[in-house]
Amino acid sequence: VSMGLANLGYKVVALDLDIGLKKLDLIMGLENRVIYDIVQVIEGECTVKQAVVKDRLNPNLFMLPAAQTRNKEDITEDQIKKLITELRKDFDFVLLDSPAGIEQGFRNAIAAADWAVVVTNPEISAVRDADRIIGMLESAQFHNIKLIVNRIRPEMVKDGDMLSIEDLLNHLCIDLIGIVPEDTRVVISTNTGEPIILSQDSLAGKAFSNIARRFTEEEVPFMNLQHNDSIWEKLKSMGRNIFSSKQVG
Repeated sequence: VSMGLANLGYKVVALDLDIGLKKLDLIMGLENRVIYDIVQVIEGECTVKQAVVKDRLNPNLFMLPAAQTRNKEDITEDQIKKLITELRKDFDFVLLDSPAGIEQGFRNAIAAADWAVVVTNPEISAVRDADRIIGMLESAQFHNIKLIVNRIRPEMVKDGDMLSIEDLLNHLCIDLIGIVPEDTRVVISTNTGEPIILSQDSLAGKAFSNIARRFTEEEVPFMNLQHNDSIWEKLKSMGRNIFSSKQVG
């Protein structure tokens, strides 16, 4: 999604908040360019400009890596808020990659966020985890919450072997911002550090591109991946109204 926003001309920085288990630099193919990390920025060992790493493929995209030898508890919510305030001065979008779980890293991620995107697979266990995260967000008075359904397989949904989009929306009760179909090229993309969004013939890449456009409040219809036309007509309407009020990403 960060690459999609950068492709649209926005200046974007992605923050890896998974302290101790950093991976965003690997996914983006930037691991060899990392000199400083987010903890060093917060502790004053370097400046933000020294720590952010420019993407190899798009000059609008930057990444601030996590520290691998520190703990999530080494950063506080107030420190993250201060850092985000500084980053907002130079970037159109600041994307926070939250670690899995509900520990300090999760609290840090939502401390300075304007809205949250919950990503889930259409599986019972994953949906249960997503529901728990949504509940925690709402209990923290965080109500700008969007949903991305990842790795959907239309043929399995049609056969009744996978939860449908409608099932997930009825259960989670938050706005849908993206549907990403299963695509084996995502694995190749991750291993090579080449974003799937740059693959012209990839449905998953197209889905991520559409999500990025929705981040900017553009009205983008959802791709019809199933044979159930009625739910997709509803999704088209949702695509028009998903950002009915002004929100900051």
